[in-house]
Amino acid sequence: MVIATLAEIQKFLNTFHQKVEVFDIFFLDERDKNMHSIPKLDLVPGARKQVVQSLTVEDYSEGPITNLLNKWGDLWVFGKDVNGQEVYIKIAYGVPNGRAICISFHLAEHPINYPYKKGGDK
Repeated sequence: MVIATLAEIQKFLNTFHQKVEVFDIFFLDERDKNMHSIPKLDLVPGARKQVVQSLTVEDYSEGPITNLLNKWGDLWVFGKDVNGQEVYIKIAYGVPNGRAICISFHLAEHPINYPYKKGGDK
């Protein structure tokens, strides 16, 4: 597991949030676990963008992970409490001058480790 420094995570998040503001974000909704989590989280589809835009260094779990499948850039994993449930979020910058990518946005299948969260892993 790759653990970035606080400065690296903050730099990624700053750039990622700016990219989402300019180019928006694309959610891979065709993935079953992503689609099935939306109603369970009691979220309207547009609320996911707000959740992703609210990610902080404390929500970080791991990354950057080299992405060998496509040209979306390195993958970063975060977790977030959404309506009392832990959500697994995997994001990437996406292609230059295009939307950012949210590969995973679903209920966590396992407890998520948060190396920089105050008060421990959760």
